[in-house]
Amino acid sequence: MRAAILEKHGAPLRIAPISVPEIGARQVLVRVCASAVNPLDTKIHAGAAAHARHPLPAILGIDLAGVVERVGREVTRFRPGDEVYGMTGGVGGVQGSLAEFSAVDADLLAVKPVNLSMREAAALPLIFITAWEGLVDRAAIKPGQRVLIHGGAGGVGHVATQLARAIGAQVFATGSASQQSYISSLGATFIDRDEAVADYVTKYTDGEGFDLVYDTVGGQVLDASFAAVRRFGHVVSSLGWGTHALAPLSFRAATYSGVFTLLPLLSGEGRAHHGEIMAEATRLAETGQLVPLLDPRHFALETIADAYDLIRQHGAKGKLVVDI
Repeated sequence: MRAAILEKHGAPLRIAPISVPEIGARQVLVRVCASAVNPLDTKIHAGAAAHARHPLPAILGIDLAGVVERVGREVTRFRPGDEVYGMTGGVGGVQGSLAEFSAVDADLLAVKPVNLSMREAAALPLIFITAWEGLVDRAAIKPGQRVLIHGGAGGVGHVATQLARAIGAQVFATGSASQQSYISSLGATFIDRDEAVADYVTKYTDGEGFDLVYDTVGGQVLDASFAAVRRFGHVVSSLGWGTHALAPLSFRAATYSGVFTLLPLLSGEGRAHHGEIMAEATRLAETGQLVPLLDPRHFALETIADAYDLIRQHGAKGKLVVDI
């Protein structure tokens, strides 16, 4: 098979023929059709992601969509010919999706939504799992709650907005002025990211604050989240970098959770839950409640560097996907 191989951090990926991987008893061999490009991929490529260690030489690519070719002897959920997707590798020494075939832990996979293309399906796993773990697993979101999503048009943000809406929350989402139309189309109330926290808390919650705040941006936005949550509310973040004062959170008797989506891949613990989460994504997509935003540009193994450059330059207009 052909694969894109990283031999030195920061160096161009080398396209080379390598052996098709053997599968274990609980794995399936997937013929990869599409591989999403995430900002984390560019950090791993540069050697700037200590939390997502991946020994070299390595095949990158965290998300995939494809077709099952073979199944291990203990696999009962999938058969050859099934179309599947999931967050399956690219960290922790687990082969990524920038290759024509991948040996995948069956627990990480779910059946692809019938109404999504391979490209659309490949765009979802990392961002949907991150959204689900934050809203459902950590914050126990409930129908009717007032939920604020910071970065509502971003990768995790646009999926978290749709998920919160599907659960029945009243959703508010921050973004730039140019993103207002898209955020509104998702059914969320748009909040300009430059508006003062006190102003929009007063405007939309009568000064009480939001029941749940999901920060997908990090930095000062996480600090703003602590100021925007209501008493006994909950803040969750997928980007907890930096130094933060917890006093505003404590004064509200509110709670905080962090999300580390890579943990099952790195540790092996909780992989079956990721497959369960992806099955929920399939359900929502097939009922029209989850639609990924894709950048229309196409990339191949030979042009991955162009996709990485777009990510680094913040030039993507949606998720970037490589056609394998």
